[in-house]
Order: sequence, then C-alpha cells, then structure tokens
Amino acid sequence: MDTTPSTIAADVIVIGFGKGGKTAASTLGHLGRRVVLIEQSPLMYGGTCPNVGCVPTKALVYHAHNRREEDSPGDWYRRSVTTVHQLTSSFRDINYDVLDAHDSLTILTGKGTFVDPHTVSVDVDGRRVTVTGDTILINTGSEPIIPNIEGIRDSTHVITSTDLIHRTDLPAHLVIIGGGYLGLELGAVYRTFGSEVTILEMTSQILRREDDDVAQTAISIFENEGINIVTNANVLEIRDGGGGAVVTYESNGKQFTVEADAVLPATGRAPATKGLGLDAAGVSTTPRGAVVVDEHLRTSQPHIFALGDVNGGPQFTYVSLDDARIVLDQLIGEGKRSTADRHSVPRTLFISPPLATVGLTEREARAAGHRIKVGSQNVGEIFAMPRAYIVEETRGIMKFIIDLDTDLILGAALLSVDSQEMINVVALAMRSGTTATQLQDSIYTHPSSTEAFNDVIGVIVRSDAQAGSGAEAA
Repeated sequence: MDTTPSTIAADVIVIGFGKGGKTAASTLGHLGRRVVLIEQSPLMYGGTCPNVGCVPTKALVYHAHNRREEDSPGDWYRRSVTTVHQLTSSFRDINYDVLDAHDSLTILTGKGTFVDPHTVSVDVDGRRVTVTGDTILINTGSEPIIPNIEGIRDSTHVITSTDLIHRTDLPAHLVIIGGGYLGLELGAVYRTFGSEVTILEMTSQILRREDDDVAQTAISIFENEGINIVTNANVLEIRDGGGGAVVTYESNGKQFTVEADAVLPATGRAPATKGLGLDAAGVSTTPRGAVVVDEHLRTSQPHIFALGDVNGGPQFTYVSLDDARIVLDQLIGEGKRSTADRHSVPRTLFISPPLATVGLTEREARAAGHRIKVGSQNVGEIFAMPRAYIVEETRGIMKFIIDLDTDLILGAALLSVDSQEMINVVALAMRSGTTATQLQDSIYTHPSSTEAFNDVIGVIVRSDAQAGSGAEAA
C-alpha cells in the first residue's frame, strides 16, 4: 500500500533522476535538507547515461569486439544485449537504493508538472501528490528528435536508439538517418556485430567540426569496416513493404532507395520540457524548448535552477555533473562557481578506435588569429607507443595544436586506442597551463598509450614560424 502523503513540504524539489539532479539531491539529503526527487519512469533511475545512453551503448561496443569467429552473430548479439540489460538493471537499482537510504530524501515515481513557481503536482499511480519547495532543480534531460519525413511516424520499422539497444534480434540491415555522434557510434557497433549499415547524412561530410586530416582518417576506418556512408543525402520518404522499410532519399540531384529492417533517426536530441508546465512556473524557454539559465544555472525564477541537457548546454553526463557542482555552490557554498569557469572540456566519439578531442582544431586556431605549430603523427608510426601494437590496434592519428609563442596546447585530436583516457590528461594540462614541451617530456608508465606524448608532440608537420600560415613544413 502506498503511504505517500498527498501533500509534501520540501526544502528542495528535484525533477529528474539524471546525473546532475541525483548528485545534488544526494548531497543535500546527506546534509539533512528535506529533498523530494521526482522521476517519471522506474526504468530511468539514474538518468539517461546508465539506462539508455553511455553505459549500454559503450557496453555493446565492448561485447561487439569480443565475438569469436565461431560465434553466430545473432546469438552473440542476443547474449550481449541480455548481459548489458542485466548491467543497466543493477545500476538502476544501485542508483535508487543509494538515494532512498537518505532519511530526509523522498523519491516519487510519476510525472511532475508545475502548478505555480513553488508547487509541483506529481501523478503517482493515478493519485495526485502535491509538493511545495523553497528551491527547485529541473533535470529532465533530453529526448530524441524525430525529423519531419513522410511516413516516418507510420513505419513499424522506425525505432529510437532506446528501442534499438533493447531489441534482441540483430538487424540484418540498419539504416541510420544522421551522421552525428549517435549515428556514428551505433553504426560502428552494429556493423561490428554483423549488421549491414548505411548512414544517410544530409551534409557534405561527417565530422565536419574536425580538421580534414582527422576526419578523413576516421572516414577511412568506417569505410574499411564496410559501413556505407552517403553524404548530401536528403531523406524524402519511409514506407513499409516486403517485410521491411524502403527509405527514399535524394543525393546530388538523383533519387535512390535502400531497404532496411530497422531505420534509426539519429538527428539529435531536444530538451525534455514538454508537459512540465513551465509557463505556470514562470520559467522562460528558448525557441528549441531549452530552459533559459544564467551562468549560475538560475532560470528566470531565481529559486529554480536547470541542470544538464534540459538547459541547452553540451549534452554530456560529465557536464551535468559539473552543473550540480555549480548549483550546490549556490545553495551551500560560496556562490562563486559558474559555467564561465569551464574551458578545455573534452569529448569522445566511441567508435573503434575512439576519437577524443579537446580545445581548438587547427582550422579554428588559425581563424582565431593564433600563430601555431602542429604536431601530428599516424598511430602506426608512433613506435614509442607499443601498446597500440600489443592490442593490435594501430589505426588512427594523434594531433596537437600548439601556440607558437607560448608553447601552450590550444587543442588536440586523438583518434587511437585509449584516447578516451588520454584526452583527460591533455585537458588537465590545458586547464593547468602545462606547456606542450612539459607534457612531451613527462615520465609515463611503459607500455602505455600516454607514452605517445613523448613522440607525437615533437613531430611538427606545420609551423607558422617555418613555412608561413598553413603551409607544409619541409
């Protein structure tokens, strides 16, 4: 029997069980604040990352590469999905139990909607619970964007990324609409499991933000893996027929069709603010639906904060965690921390090998007026990095953008084994003012991937001092 009272007075209301929300809720609950944490789905305790995002997708990357030749692709995929679901279920239970252990913290499972700036109504199993709070944190995350394509909502073969990683039958042919991070990561995973994969990207090139040498290296890896990437592809229609879906698209003035048994729209995610009743709370949003916040993550209502994807910032779990630090500093700290303090925030595209980047690209550094030198080397040529040979993954490139006058690192792109770890070292060096020479001359364990820094930083392929802006050094 549900013994939750119909009205609850709280010091802090947290709407959403994501990384930022749960971190703030746990910290405040530990301090004895009366906290009510509202999560609309019992399958989302812990937020997107452990349930449908980072953890399951990266776990599938791991399992995909562990299949032996004698393993049936379909059977191996089915076992892998089952194992991953067990992992995410255990994470979900741990997330719930850790917060539920706080005496001063109440978890309500149900849809929360603002009634006024201090009141949230929660539908708990058909019963209304009214919660009032002095402070409110919005942490509802984001949701997949479904593009406006004829037939996309009628097709039984169109699935979201959440649906895809929960299905236990391996798609024979997966068509992905969109060549961004999500599309590329899942395309690489399912190709490794054994699916035929076609990625339809509407622009002229994937990885457009990266420098051409880095992007082309990644594209070559995709192509060698057998992933079909079609650029300048405008998807016109999706219709079911013959046991699958027929996707019609236009590219370079011609129409084409491709058949698939699964179609994944991977065209981005939008802040999840629909149905929150933000108008009733007096909380302003952008035209895209993101909650408007200042550098301290306060909304148009000073007592209401927005953390994570819902505020329109970078859609990374670790950024949501830093959002929690900012909000907690406002509530129980000195109130000095802000988003303006952030710089050199790394990101990783979990393909194989991963592509991890931080800071400026060569193109961006030149556009910003920096005099630079560029240290770059193909991973297969970095002989001081034996780990790449040990694990038999010598594909990729490492590239550093270095300020010619100060020797400070302006940016880096690491397309290599272990790059998701190495990039954190580079980012820390950038934040702490460590020079490129200091990073190059540091002592690293052997054999390790970080040993590559001893070599690659010193391999200058372009330098404004040597050959003029952008020219190849001799």
